[in-house]
Formats: sequence, C-alpha cells, structure tokens
Amino acid sequence: MKVAVVKYNAGNIYSVIHALQRLGVTPVLTDNPEELQKADKVLFPGQGEASNAMRYLREHNLDKVIRDLKNPILGICIGQQLMCRHSEEGNTDCLGIFDVDVLKFQPKKHEDKVPHMGWNQLENPTSELFKGFTEGEFVYFVHSFYVPVCENTIATTNYILPYSAALHKDNFYATQFHPEKSGSVGERIIKNFLEL
Repeated sequence: MKVAVVKYNAGNIYSVIHALQRLGVTPVLTDNPEELQKADKVLFPGQGEASNAMRYLREHNLDKVIRDLKNPILGICIGQQLMCRHSEEGNTDCLGIFDVDVLKFQPKKHEDKVPHMGWNQLENPTSELFKGFTEGEFVYFVHSFYVPVCENTIATTNYILPYSAALHKDNFYATQFHPEKSGSVGERIIKNFLEL
C-alpha cells in the first residue's frame, strides 16, 4: 500500500510519519500532486496557523489537488480545519470540503483555558474510522479553534461547548485531535483509516 503525507508548512508532521512506521507503513512525505493522486491513502496532518498554511497550499496548487483527490484522505488537527469553508484564524478562506466555518473558542468561565490542550473524551463515534471503539475513549487535543457540530460530524467532544472531534464526507475524513499522540486508541484510528 502506498501512503502519502502532505508536505506543507505545518508542524508536527514527523510524529504522524513515526506513527505510520510503527504500523509497518513507510509513507512518502510529498507536495508533488502526482504522488498524492497515486497514493492509496493520503494523510494531511499538522499544527500551525491557518492563513500561512493556506497560502502555502495555494502557492503550490495543493488546494486544488487536495479538493480533487478521489482516494481516502485523513486531515488531522489543522488539516481538519483547513478542510472547512472558512476559519476565524487569520480570517482565512479554506478548502471548502466541509461546508462549515472554524470558530475560536470563547471562554465562558475562569477555568476555561484556551488552547484546549490535553486528553478528552470522544462521544458519539459513528464511522468505520472508529471501528472497535466504545463510547468515551480518550484522545489528545491541542487547539484554540474548533469546528461546530454539523451534518458531517462523526464524533463530538465537549470543551466549553460540544464540537466536532471528527468529520466525514465521501473520501474525506478528519480529526481535530491527534491520533498520532493518542496512544493505542489513536493507533487504532490510523489502522482503521489504512484499512478503509
């Protein structure tokens, strides 16, 4: 199986590569459109700032390439946010795969810290991405912006308010949390994605 990881100016890509290697997969890290189109599976991970990330994607024509992919693709963290229509971070137009806007967390009480950082529970997981899951398993988050619950939501998490922990539409999957940092639970999600 050929697995590609999208190369763009976002951090934390190498932890995803190491997670794939632990599952016996040696991915190719690339911003080459042809390699992304030929891959059996594509991962679109990262941490970073939305406007800078989108600028890089547009400059390298990767915005169109990602939108047009027919193979399964998994967006992670900012990868999920960039797959949405618009982000409040930098007032950025994104890829528009999911018809929903990314919003900034607004603390409601003193103990509401932003960014949301640490372990939290997955609720209502409804997708083959979560095959073998039970309700309330814990995964790892680091983010200041969130995707509201929408028609493409396949799992939620509650922090300040309920929001989309994961999304799915056609061949596009995405998680706000970091499966590559979520221990055996996250490893199972990556494995399920590779087996789609």
